[in-house]
Amino acid sequence: MTSAPHPLMILVAGPYRSGTGDDPALLEANVRAMDRAALTLFRAGHLAVTGEALALPLVRAAGSTGPGDAVFDEIFHPLAERLLERCDAVLRIGGPSKGADRMTEVARTRGLDVYTGIDDIPAAR
Repeated sequence: MTSAPHPLMILVAGPYRSGTGDDPALLEANVRAMDRAALTLFRAGHLAVTGEALALPLVRAAGSTGPGDAVFDEIFHPLAERLLERCDAVLRIGGPSKGADRMTEVARTRGLDVYTGIDDIPAAR
């Protein structure tokens, strides 16, 4: 693995709701998968973030009654898009996801690197 010149701030984008039927256990499993990827990136010297880690507490505080309601939609993906303004790259993990695909598209339009494999990301010096 080559070295990145400095630690990167990387958004881990993966499925959250896709294929879950909004089952809380499946939603949590998707969050855990993104968290595991973020931990691997952290151990490689980077700052890895997930939109879920920031958005879900706000969604709850704003009174959302569940995924896909108006409050959820107001905050969930817009927060991730704002977060991308501060990121250097995106790591796209997991299976089909319109939201994660949207984040990778936004990243590409902003000229950010988009990785599809964790091993493709160079460790930070």
